[in-house]
Amino acid sequence: MKPKQPDSGKTPAPAEPTEPHGATLDRYDIAILRELQQDARLSNTELASRIGLSAAPTWRRVKWLEAQRYITGYRAELDRRKVGLGVLAFVRVDAERNTATATRELEDAIRRIPEVISCHYISGSGTFELQVMATDLDAFSRLSLENLLTLPNVKDLHTSFSLGEVKSGGALPLGHLRAG
Repeated sequence: MKPKQPDSGKTPAPAEPTEPHGATLDRYDIAILRELQQDARLSNTELASRIGLSAAPTWRRVKWLEAQRYITGYRAELDRRKVGLGVLAFVRVDAERNTATATRELEDAIRRIPEVISCHYISGSGTFELQVMATDLDAFSRLSLENLLTLPNVKDLHTSFSLGEVKSGGALPLGHLRAG
């Protein structure tokens, strides 16, 4: 039998949480999401330091957040102008018919156009709102005539051009999440 160690009078540190609990995010998960949105290139060691955990549980939590699809990818943010994309347009697409089949065909066709960087199914007038990039107005005009207007089930297009970006590529707000 081992001899009992003398009591040092110190309260042992609480065990470090290592795994997320169920589907509820805790403060460490939320901190990981917040930090990675600001800088996805953080090393695991730096991330762990910033959120107050050691490296191993931080790594497991990041892998769990990826597996649960809270984190859906990592990508570089590019300056569109430096890569020659001087035109940013918002295009509202009015569909001829709003049947399930016709809408699905239109969605599939939109997904195949690389210049369309986002597409949202919207309320109000119109069916979809597209965010489209082009090198210049001539290129946008060609894209509209040759691709957008020829999409299946398109009745009309309404385009607005960005005159300047006030805010873009921002991090998702996480203030509504409460640690579980």
